Amino acid sequence: CCRKGCSAITSFMYVRMNCRSVDDMRMKIKIACLIAIFVHTPVFAAQKTPNQSVDPLFQSGTIEGFEMIAVKGGCFQMGSNFGAADEKPAHEVCVDDFYIGRYEVTQGQWLRVMEVNPAYFDRGDNYPVEQVSWNDVQKFIYKLNLQNETYSLQPEVSSLSEAGRSNRKSGKFRLPTEAEWEYACRSGGKKEEYCGGENVDALAWYESNSGSATHPVGTRQPNGLGIYDMSGNVWEWSGDWFDTGYYAASPRDNPKGSNFGKDRVFRGGSWNFKAKYVRSASRFWLAPADRHYFLGFRLVLSTGGN
Repeated sequence: CCRKGCSAITSFMYVRMNCRSVDDMRMKIKIACLIAIFVHTPVFAAQKTPNQSVDPLFQSGTIEGFEMIAVKGGCFQMGSNFGAADEKPAHEVCVDDFYIGRYEVTQGQWLRVMEVNPAYFDRGDNYPVEQVSWNDVQKFIYKLNLQNETYSLQPEVSSLSEAGRSNRKSGKFRLPTEAEWEYACRSGGKKEEYCGGENVDALAWYESNSGSATHPVGTRQPNGLGIYDMSGNVWEWSGDWFDTGYYAASPRDNPKGSNFGKDRVFRGGSWNFKAKYVRSASRFWLAPADRHYFLGFRLVLSTGGN
């Protein structure tokens, strides 16, 4: 059972185009035109040919059907002095640039990688996948990254290690840290009660408006970065271990949670939780092996080193 609010849980239970020193200005212009072409709708169905279009100028694009939002790093006040004890104290945190999924990972995307759909609400490819443990998610990410390394990526890319580089060391798909998640949720570190503002009904599927079920991703309003469902729909696993004293001792730059623990943190609230749980600062935690029909995830992609 979650170590906080057990009753609540129990009751609801670029592509870097890799321009490579192109001397011919006309060729540069052609490549720039190619970079400008992005697909702005999520890809839910299985694909045989991967779609790689992350912008080398650190702009949003798609990799493998996952539409990724470029989040420029910065500093912000993480947590809350007015919420639950585990949200305190509010403290300054700084994060580097990263990409984050515009949408929660969907059932169709999970099925394409894992060939099985674990979701309780098995309603369609564009619904968020849920009933996945933290350990399940790590297996998904491992397979996804492995596929990206063996696919014949295009254009002019030999592996995902070249994607989204822009003079940075490349990264892999992974879960966000709590700090990255909250920074993106707050539209780049703004003081927002919910992920995108103050109007919870416009931003989130939660207990009062969900009809006791998940909904297709991207059907509420996005936050200021164009990211959907960071408040509500399904809770989202982070990469961090939970530690009751971590906020008080957190490093300022790129905190990644405790080095060890028993439970992993998840954020954002879900379709069956009250509005106070879909706030930007709200946190819950469970054992990495736990699965629930209110718990999913979204991906991030490092730009290097983080």
